[in-house]
Amino acid sequence: MVSMQSSLQRDENGMTAVIEFLAAFTLFLMILTAFLSLAQLEMGSNDTSVDRLDRAAAQGLDRMTSDGGWFVPVFDDGSLDYENSTSHWHLQPIDDLNQGIVLAGLMGSNTLDFDKVDALSNLTEDNLARGLGLSDDFSIHLEIKITESNIPSRDELVLFSGGTERGTAQASSSSYKELQVGQEKFLIILEVHNGGRKANNLHITEISPRSVSGAPEWIELYNPNNFAIDLNGWSFSHTSPNHDTNLLLREGVISGNSLSLFTGDPNAQQIGDAAHVIDLGSEGFLGVGQIDLLNDGGGVIVLSYTQLSEFQPFEVMRVTWGGDTGFFLTPSQSLQYVTDNFPPEQQDWQISNDPSPGIIE
Repeated sequence: MVSMQSSLQRDENGMTAVIEFLAAFTLFLMILTAFLSLAQLEMGSNDTSVDRLDRAAAQGLDRMTSDGGWFVPVFDDGSLDYENSTSHWHLQPIDDLNQGIVLAGLMGSNTLDFDKVDALSNLTEDNLARGLGLSDDFSIHLEIKITESNIPSRDELVLFSGGTERGTAQASSSSYKELQVGQEKFLIILEVHNGGRKANNLHITEISPRSVSGAPEWIELYNPNNFAIDLNGWSFSHTSPNHDTNLLLREGVISGNSLSLFTGDPNAQQIGDAAHVIDLGSEGFLGVGQIDLLNDGGGVIVLSYTQLSEFQPFEVMRVTWGGDTGFFLTPSQSLQYVTDNFPPEQQDWQISNDPSPGIIE
């Protein structure tokens, strides 16, 4: 009997020791996990950078599809003008949007607002990402398309697709939401990238260095991106046997999939369907009438872009006339970019006897 009591007592003591050990170990793990979480350290297979991307993609898409969004303009001193903020961000001028803060909500009356989808082309990629509260280190790609429709021709129709491509980034995360509007289903996909090469191309599509007497010189540009392009950091340079000129642009925005005309005189310029007309005569880069700033006999126009954190401009596109190019222009002729090759070579240009400023042929 004494032996049995002694054995039971040893078993109880052992069980108590095990329970105390497990409780202490569990408390240790809880403290360790809390410390690692606060210190942003990794334990096991968890990757905090991927978690940040996942969270950014999910939260960004939720903000775009929760309501109609809003716009806060800015004063001249850079402070925010909250009193004149509005939920009708899609009705604001493109320059105001680029300077202010925009949360691009896409909803209206509890459904997808197509006017706001169309207005996305007035936002730059950076402006949209900033309004969604994303880190400056992140880039984005947004796509909105129809996945099912009662109209066969609208099946798989893409309403918007623009931003940084996933393959240029170190890591990416995506979030998507499907919405029903009438008899159609729409899919919205937001990709958030860690870094990446942002889509930032502009194309020179036509140039008129030898206009008729009294008419201005002009350069036609096309923005092939769905997102708008901020002109800050873009530049033109003109090289000819007579003189060289350079111009760094510091302001202005070009909407997505639109034509722009840079001209020596906006008042005398034929604009066609151009969405933007920008005066470079006052900048001394393009002439008008007898003021010949682009050499008639031959020259080179180079379009370049300089990242805000860099000093060396990157050449995006160039056009050459005269010399050994074979392109000798007479008054009322222009030089047109006629292929889809990019960047173009000499054979991708041709002389036009019927200049068409503001019109893509």
